[in-house]
Amino acid sequence: MSEPTKTVVITGTSSGFGEGAVRDFADRGYRVWGTMRDVNGRNATQKAALEAHSTNISIIDMDMNSDDAVTSGFADIIAADPVDILINNAGIMDIGLTEAFSLQQSRDLMETNYFGAIRATQAVLPGMRAAGSGLIINCSSSAGRMTGPFFGTYAATKHALEAYMQALRYEVSGFGVDITLVEPGPFGTNLINIGRPAARKKIIAEYGELANVPDAMLSSFSEMLNGPESPDPQLVVDLYCSLADMPAGQRPTRSVVGMTWGVSEINHKTQPIQDAILKDLQLDTVLGGSDA
Repeated sequence: MSEPTKTVVITGTSSGFGEGAVRDFADRGYRVWGTMRDVNGRNATQKAALEAHSTNISIIDMDMNSDDAVTSGFADIIAADPVDILINNAGIMDIGLTEAFSLQQSRDLMETNYFGAIRATQAVLPGMRAAGSGLIINCSSSAGRMTGPFFGTYAATKHALEAYMQALRYEVSGFGVDITLVEPGPFGTNLINIGRPAARKKIIAEYGELANVPDAMLSSFSEMLNGPESPDPQLVVDLYCSLADMPAGQRPTRSVVGMTWGVSEINHKTQPIQDAILKDLQLDTVLGGSDA
């Protein structure tokens, strides 16, 4: 096998989209660094399996909620291989009565889904800007563009991620760095299974019969996503690879994949309005990143 020509870092690779992306990017000849927690414990088998798949793969322990862990982990990666592509894939989700989740539970989601992505992005951006090229793919969600009942705390983190990355896209496009958002609908990954119950039990009790609806909805979701008609998570992995293949400067701001739930229409109607902010602020001559 020839030497890898580009390096990609993928966060959250113990399962789901991240696991598949590690394998596919390695198969395409990339040098792949994957991150996950507890590589010497509960994820030791997964780390070994991924590294056995290809000599192009290295899996390192990284807690995306820790400033020190992300800083030191990326320092080790960058010392070995300058990063061409970052895929902010790590994420967690809670579903339930929005009022019943504690402030700490909301902070936990923000730490991983929002601040974790910022930590990783800030680790690689200086090198990308210096190199005059780079790509940062962010796994957002359809819930980052529309919000349904019982998804309040999760959707808040994805809306925050979308806002941050939209602004950053404008600001770094002139350095040759592309920022893009992938917005999956529901898929049959492990995301639903790792969610936590809401902590404020007294609040749950006050909702009466309505408090039973989130669990019933989750059960229905699980049945649908494990059925024969469920969307294949490989669709998201394929989209990651497709975005990597696109010419620099031609990647869209947002890409919807799977069940769209109206998000494609939202993006089609609102992206031109969003991008018009550059002209409205008289910044269109100094900033780029608008969709064509």
